[in-house]
Amino acid sequence: MRGSRRPAIFFGFEPWKDYVPGWFPNRDCKVVSRNPPDMLRGGWPLRLLLYRSAEVFVWGFKYPPFLKWFCRRFGIPFYHVEDGFVRSVLLGAQRSPPASLIIDSRTLHYDARDASDLENTLQTYDFAADKALMERADRCIRMLLDLRISKYNLGKRVSLDTLLGPKTRRRVLVLGQVETDASIVFGCDRAVTNNDLVRLAVSENPDAQIIYKPHPEVLHGTRTGVSDPAEVTDICDILKEDIAPADALEGIDHVYTITSLMGFEALLWGVPVTCYGMPFYAGWGVTDDRQVCARRTRRLTVQEIFAAAYLLRSRYLGTLEQADFEAVIHRLNKQRA
Repeated sequence: MRGSRRPAIFFGFEPWKDYVPGWFPNRDCKVVSRNPPDMLRGGWPLRLLLYRSAEVFVWGFKYPPFLKWFCRRFGIPFYHVEDGFVRSVLLGAQRSPPASLIIDSRTLHYDARDASDLENTLQTYDFAADKALMERADRCIRMLLDLRISKYNLGKRVSLDTLLGPKTRRRVLVLGQVETDASIVFGCDRAVTNNDLVRLAVSENPDAQIIYKPHPEVLHGTRTGVSDPAEVTDICDILKEDIAPADALEGIDHVYTITSLMGFEALLWGVPVTCYGMPFYAGWGVTDDRQVCARRTRRLTVQEIFAAAYLLRSRYLGTLEQADFEAVIHRLNKQRA
């Protein structure tokens, strides 16, 4: 019955995210306006004290700063929610519901300022003792690569040779991002633009072909960039279409990224990666890092990072109910086809 379920109050979720109750079938869900002034006019967060054993879930950092302090002060469980690493066929900006979420009690996985639940798992979990997990991780990685599934799966299937001509020298791929994205704001200790990253790649690889891949949301017009790609057309080849990540990575010798998840996907494909910022997969010895995180002291493998991020810390949803990673990958593959 509705009254017997634990209350879950959601802040900062877009009105179209009506899929929320499906993710929390054992909770009595209430979605509050994402506009902080509306939260205050509605009597939040004081109204939380009227609920018995309530939990609070916030989307990203879209909540009044004092809300987290308030919950900690009164012992109300507080969780950050964000899209998972395998999301959908279409973009989130196109209002496509996610196939996976990450729910973190400390901070978001892309917030390099503090340790998240994911970071703590990477720092402390005994991967060597969990052979079943690591065997599953190997199978799941192979499935991702065989089916060529990414976070988003609407990119065009076309080879770089078709677009740019035959490969005649080393190819270095620069991954563009939405420069105002929270993963850059909270994942970098200094300002950087996509064009800065292109120039860095050019300076460090003077004899290579530099290929710049703008972010899919910029190419599809759902988000706007800060830097103008026209300013670097003289030093790189720009992919003007949204190319599927697997096709963009094929034949690439090195990847440069700020904090993009596609940088981790490049690692899964065996491509060396330089990180300008500090994404969740940096700082563990598998990337060339240009930022330091003193908290991250372990040396991990790509498989161990995958196991923690995709299997231990992510939650997956089927059509109407909770699902596992494998089922979601097969469903996305069918949807894409």
